[in-house]
Amino acid sequence: MSSHDVIDGVHCSIQGDNLVSTDPARPDSVIWSGTPCLSHVDDAVMAARKAFGSWSALSLEARAEHLRRWRDITAAHVDELADLIAREVGKPRSEARIEATALGGKVDLTLEDAVAGRIRDWTAEAGTGRTGRCRYRPHGVMAVIGPFNFPAHLPNGQFVPAMLAGNTVVFKPSELAPAVGQRLGELMQEAGLPPGVFNVVQGQVEESRALCTHDDVNGILFTGSWPVGRSILEQNLDTPGRLVALELGGNNPAIVHEDADLRLAVIECARAAFATTGQRCTCTRRILVHEKVADEFLAALCTVATTLLVGAHDDPVAPFMGPLITEAARARVLDAQRAIISRGGRSLVPAVELPCDGWFLSAGIIEVDGFSLDHDEEIFGPLVQIATVSSLDEAIHQARQTRYGLAASVFTKDEAVFDRCFADISTGCLNWNVGTAGASSRLPFGGVGHSGNHRPAAALAIDSCAYPVASLLQPGSEIPVPAGMTFKDQWLRSDEAGD
Repeated sequence: MSSHDVIDGVHCSIQGDNLVSTDPARPDSVIWSGTPCLSHVDDAVMAARKAFGSWSALSLEARAEHLRRWRDITAAHVDELADLIAREVGKPRSEARIEATALGGKVDLTLEDAVAGRIRDWTAEAGTGRTGRCRYRPHGVMAVIGPFNFPAHLPNGQFVPAMLAGNTVVFKPSELAPAVGQRLGELMQEAGLPPGVFNVVQGQVEESRALCTHDDVNGILFTGSWPVGRSILEQNLDTPGRLVALELGGNNPAIVHEDADLRLAVIECARAAFATTGQRCTCTRRILVHEKVADEFLAALCTVATTLLVGAHDDPVAPFMGPLITEAARARVLDAQRAIISRGGRSLVPAVELPCDGWFLSAGIIEVDGFSLDHDEEIFGPLVQIATVSSLDEAIHQARQTRYGLAASVFTKDEAVFDRCFADISTGCLNWNVGTAGASSRLPFGGVGHSGNHRPAAALAIDSCAYPVASLLQPGSEIPVPAGMTFKDQWLRSDEAGD
């Protein structure tokens, strides 16, 4: 794969090896290499600015037709995209295929009236014979900063509604998944999108900062960790008019109540804790299990964790978990495990390196006495902590010992218990008898606290892509004179008076 940015419909070469991505299952296998060019950030933003006028002037339906072609192109390349995602970020092939297939599905969901209708004009009676009108304007040039764990699906869920709303886009893929990002740019060209509407610029911290602080960028759609999101907010303290939508991490709790269906709870907690090798922002990080069912739940969960299949994306027996994205990512999980144990945690199932090439790690479970804000780190890997509680009140208290607020789950047969958790746990997603990991594209997705800034993605992503402009309309000239004001028509010179 030749390395290039996609700017104004042109492939701009960035050959070199300053940035390299490898297969996490086979680190000696290079997927992509290139040397990012800082000046390309300015070139891409200028191309997007130049294209904005004509793109935003198109009707919503005309832009929708362009996106339908994007949908069809991605559908024709599902197998290729799935293979690239699997090789570059280490996902099992079945999971990579689900992600690749979701690209086209996102277009269809975005074009449905339930989503697209959120930015359609509307009117209202405004009193005194006037009409009120609300119309929506795109922001302009939108920067989309993508993550590595869903390198195609998550940015697609941002730039599709952004372009439908009339914005142009500069997309910076994760530095850990540049090949997927580049391929998305090439397929956008194949879909026939006008030059400059969608641009791809590779880079690392320097290029990301240049994009997020560029004078001609009107909005930032970011998916990633809280520390990076915080940095983006700091970079934009003096630009309050620039939209910043943050989709960040989570330290997500699951409550297993005393009346829970334990088969369901074990399967869903294991799935949510270890899906994508624990590299989802919605993965379950903490489990609060009632003491009456704790022994049975723990025994079953530990057994499931030790029998999970771990392997490469092309293993003949499909694995549940692949490798971590990098050696450093694996080391961080192991360091976190040692730190928790040093504070008194008891390892029920240790996460251990597997004796093969690649950044593989088995699933880990640690029992702790409880949680506190003093140790509120998001551990981005297959490691879950479990505490036993004696009541729902204690479970809710423990679930609230985090500054994050992305996802939570409650396992119970009693809807009143679920409603109590809804009232007392601050989170953007709260599931009943469903694990924290995974979400519906027909619903909003986002969090509060260190998990986001009240600008949800998924079904409501389009709300961050346009802003409302209110107008009062006076259809005629007959209006009452305000109290306290005197006005006589003869005070205006008529054409006849001037002859």
